[in-house]
Amino acid sequence: MSHQVLRLSFLIFTLFAVFSTNADTGQSIKTRIAVISSYHQAYLWSQDTNRGVIAGLLEHGYLDDIKQGGVYSRDDQVESTRAVIKKWWMDTKRRNSQSEIKETVIRIVAELDAYRPDMILLGDDNATKYIGGHYIDSEVPVVFWGVNGNPLKYDLLDSIERPGHNVTGIYQAGYLREGIIELKKLLPEVQTMGVLADDSPTGRAKAKELMRFQRQGQLPVEIVEMVVTNSYQTWKEGALRMKDKVDAFFVLNHNTLKDEVGQPVDQLRAGNWYLQNIRKPDIGHERQFVVEGMLCAVDDSGFKQGYEAVKVAHRILEDGESPAEIRSYAPTQGPFIVNLERAEMLGILDRIQNSPQVEETIEKALALE
Repeated sequence: MSHQVLRLSFLIFTLFAVFSTNADTGQSIKTRIAVISSYHQAYLWSQDTNRGVIAGLLEHGYLDDIKQGGVYSRDDQVESTRAVIKKWWMDTKRRNSQSEIKETVIRIVAELDAYRPDMILLGDDNATKYIGGHYIDSEVPVVFWGVNGNPLKYDLLDSIERPGHNVTGIYQAGYLREGIIELKKLLPEVQTMGVLADDSPTGRAKAKELMRFQRQGQLPVEIVEMVVTNSYQTWKEGALRMKDKVDAFFVLNHNTLKDEVGQPVDQLRAGNWYLQNIRKPDIGHERQFVVEGMLCAVDDSGFKQGYEAVKVAHRILEDGESPAEIRSYAPTQGPFIVNLERAEMLGILDRIQNSPQVEETIEKALALE
């Protein structure tokens, strides 16, 4: 199908969705928006992206007021004068076996088909890969956010510039290298680094990206060792083994760790252990990890991911643009953020407070509360 024909079909579809009326009541039919998150409500990243989604929905008139944003956050659904919005959680940080994911996808797809959305918003990799893969080339437009790295990997787009189908969205550039550069400026004595990651799509993608930067000679430090695992015990052992060999740590996602009996380990529980047992400067790649208690990060903003996805969805719903022609993009990097409680633990608070490069500070470490 040509881009012109596809654009015309989406224009007709969205005009129908926005302007059609109920024959019996004469009232406008409300836009039905479905939001599917890969993760769960308590996950700090999900909370950041949710704030961005709500800001976008408010700005573009899909919510009447901020109170409705609170209702949506609490109940996973809300109805405004203009829209009906409903959210599903895949919970793939904790229910991440292939059988569990398959069961979740089958259930959500059945409920989505019954809901008959005018727009599907997909949060992060698993929702994009599995739910997006189901709806590729369907009539309903799909906008994703939070895909780690190149979104072409899920075969939903022909190219970044011209997606070519009914799917487009927002991806994460990572800003891993930028974060390490800022840490090195802050603490020039850091020469070596260890990396801790879970064995999730996110953790693997970030770990591979760091190693690619190292192979290309683009890092100002040397990565000495990397641990990528879903075993909480192995993750802890790796941290203890590396702490005497490295000057700093890059702590990537640690949300799919499981204990000796296969039970999920909460992010903040793992963070508490790490902060209490590892007294080395550390860096994350998102604001959530500085909130948790890691020393610093150049923020790859979850808020921006959700907000920009709604902005793209609005272009499709309101302006009749086709997702086939809306380029996928990554938002600009966020601020360099530092956790003051962690800086004090490490005995470098004075250096942090006197540094002009610090753009935002967090007072407390959530994992230590």
